[in-house]
Amino acid sequence: MTENANDPRIVRTMHMLREALLELIEEQGFERITVKDITSKAGLNRGTFYLHFADKFDLLERITEEMMQGLRKIAQTFDPLDLVMHESRDTPFPFTVRLFEYFGEHARFFSVMLGPKGDPSFSVKFKEFMRVHLMDKFNEFHHSEDRVPVPWDYLMAYLISAHLGIVQYWLEQGRDYTPWDMALMFTRMIQLSPIQSAGLKK
Repeated sequence: MTENANDPRIVRTMHMLREALLELIEEQGFERITVKDITSKAGLNRGTFYLHFADKFDLLERITEEMMQGLRKIAQTFDPLDLVMHESRDTPFPFTVRLFEYFGEHARFFSVMLGPKGDPSFSVKFKEFMRVHLMDKFNEFHHSEDRVPVPWDYLMAYLISAHLGIVQYWLEQGRDYTPWDMALMFTRMIQLSPIQSAGLKK
């Protein structure tokens, strides 16, 4: 069945189902949720649900893919040369500002999915996104393995996990800093060692 994604009725239905699913995941975890739970929470009937989705997995996949597509669009603006250009400036990487703005705009989704009852596979997808769309771009610029103090794959694993951890903590703290502030923090952490970032060494 062909849907008009801009139809106000469909937009409203999708929003209601999305919010219901996220609320239920936050309450009890995805595995225990049924389609009946989702439709009851959304105030819709199951017939309406099945007009758009095959099952709860389809709904989750559609929502997740929508969020990941937004991240991919932002990733297209990433240029590793920004790291060099901002090396002597105490300003955030433009790409990182856009990334934290996106996390802030969709905080509900990311808070739930990266939270204690979120889908564990989402963290895996997020890390894979970081590797494929961001970190692989560094391959054009990094030195040969015999000239770097840390193996390249381990450095990338560290940076990816660090970025995910910072996003999770920021969301857990209720976004107590602006996206610009968070981007600046992350930029400083990238440019400085953890010891320097902690103020233990200049």
